[in-house]
Amino acid sequence: MTADISALIEQGRASLGIELGSTRIKACLIGPNAEVLGTGSHEWENVYADKLWTYSLDAVWSGLQAAYAELVANVHEQYGVTPERYAAMGVSAMMHGYLAFDADGELLAPFRTWRNTNTGVAAAELTELLGVNIPLRWSIAHLHQAVVDAEPHVPEIRFLTTLAGYVHWKLTGEKVLGVGDASGMFPIDSATRDYDAELVARYDGLAAGRVPALTDLLPEVLVAGAAAGSLTENGARLLDPTGTLRPGIPFAPPEGDAGTGMVATGAVAPRTGNVSAGTSIFAMVVLERPLSEVHHELDLVTTPSGDAVAMVHCNNGASELAAWANMFTAFSAAAGVPQTPDATYAALFSAALEGEADAGGLLAYNHLAGEPIAGLDEGRPLVVRTPDSRLTLPNFMRAQLYGVFGTLALGMAVLHAEGVGLDRMYAHGGMFRTAGVAQRFLAAALDAPVAVAETASEGGAWGMAVLAAYVADGAGRDLDTYLAEVVFADAPITTADPDPADVAGFSAYLDRYRAGLAVEAAAVASL
Repeated sequence: MTADISALIEQGRASLGIELGSTRIKACLIGPNAEVLGTGSHEWENVYADKLWTYSLDAVWSGLQAAYAELVANVHEQYGVTPERYAAMGVSAMMHGYLAFDADGELLAPFRTWRNTNTGVAAAELTELLGVNIPLRWSIAHLHQAVVDAEPHVPEIRFLTTLAGYVHWKLTGEKVLGVGDASGMFPIDSATRDYDAELVARYDGLAAGRVPALTDLLPEVLVAGAAAGSLTENGARLLDPTGTLRPGIPFAPPEGDAGTGMVATGAVAPRTGNVSAGTSIFAMVVLERPLSEVHHELDLVTTPSGDAVAMVHCNNGASELAAWANMFTAFSAAAGVPQTPDATYAALFSAALEGEADAGGLLAYNHLAGEPIAGLDEGRPLVVRTPDSRLTLPNFMRAQLYGVFGTLALGMAVLHAEGVGLDRMYAHGGMFRTAGVAQRFLAAALDAPVAVAETASEGGAWGMAVLAAYVADGAGRDLDTYLAEVVFADAPITTADPDPADVAGFSAYLDRYRAGLAVEAAAVASL
C-alpha cells in the first residue's frame, strides 16, 4: 500500500489544498478518493494595529512556506518521496476583508480582515442602496468606508481582492476568484453566477468620481471545476523556496473558508447546511427559494457552484473556549500531573456531558471581538452567574460550549422564522474532534440532526483539496454528484439527533443569554 501511494505521489496524481485560517495555515494532500495522504500546518495570529485587525503579507508568505514545508516533510516521512507536482492545487482563506492594490501591484493599505467592525456607516448605506444585507466585514463595505472617509489611497486602487484571491494571483498570475468567495466581496446573481450587474451599476453611480468602476477593480468570478490558471515559475518559488516544486500545476478557483466548509461536509444541495467552528463560527444553509425580506443577521452568499446560501456569520467562535482549555492545561502542569492539550480538551468536554441541561444557570460570552448579530461593536469575554447558579466544572464547561453556539443560535432563529427547510446540518472544525460532545450540543442549539464525518477535523484545507481534485477529475458531473459519488460514498459519518432534554436546556440557556447581552454591552461601555 505504501509503495502504491508513493508511486501515486511521484506521478503527480494527488491533489493539494491550502487554507489560510485565522489562527492556522493548513496544507492537505489527498488521493483520488479524497483520502488524506499528508498534512502540514503553521500557527499564526492577527495583529491589532491602529485600531484594525490585520496580518502582514510577509507573515502570509512565511506561513505558507512553513505549512507547505511541513506537508512535504510529513509525506516524505510516511512514503519516502518528495512531491514535485500535483494533479491540481487550490488555495482557500478566510473570506471578506480588504486587500487593495495600485497599478504596480503594491498594497495600498494594510490588509483589513473580516474581524474589523469599523464599516458601520458604509454597510448601512449600501444595504439601503442595494436592497440586500451588506455585512460589516464584506469587501464592498470596507471599500465604501474608505470612500466615505476619503482615504488618500482610494483613487489609486486598481485591484481589490480577498486573501485567497491575493495568494492565487501571486502563485498563478490570474486575478480570479471562486464564486463563493466572490459572494463575500459583492452580491452575486445566482442566475448568472457573477456579480449582480444591476447592483454593480447602482454602486458605480453612488461612488462615481471617487473610485474606479467595480468591474475594473474586482476579480473575475469562476465556478467550481473551472480552470483558474496554473502555477508559474515565480509562484512555485514563492511556495517552495527549495526549488523542488515544479510549475505548470493546474489550479482550482480560489475559495473562501465558507465554501470549503460546505465541500468538506458535503453540504452543497438545497435543504442541507453546515456549521464551521474555529476562531469564528458560521452556518451555511443552501436555499430552495429567496428569503422574504432583508435580515441583518443573514448574509446571502453562494456555494462554490453559485447556488444561493443563507449565511449566519459570527465573529467569535472557539477562541475563548481554547483560552480556558489552555489555562486548565497549565494548571495540570502546575499541579504536577501535566496533560497534553488534546487530553485536556477530552477531559473538559467529557465533564460538560455531566452538566445540567441549562448549564446550571451559568452564562458564558465568547465575545473577544465585536459581534454584529448581538449588536456589539466590541467584545468582552465574560462568565456570568447569579447567586443561585450552580458553579461546577461540568456546568462551567457546558456553559462554555453553549456559549460558542449562542450568537449562532440567534441568527438561526431568523432562518427558522423564514420557514427555511433543513434536513440535516453537517459540522466541521477542531472542536468536533472529541466525539459526541460539541456535536450533541450543536444539535440541541439548532434542534436538528448534526452529522460529523471523520474528515471534519481536517476542515477547509481538505475541502480545498477536494475542489482541486474536482478540477482534475470532475468532468461531466456537478459538484453535488461528485461529492456524493467520489468523496463521501464510503465516508464514515456519525449523526447526532437532538436530545429533547438538551433542546429544552439550551432554549432556557439562550433566553438568559439574550437577556444577558445587556450585561455584555455594559462591559463594553465600561471596560
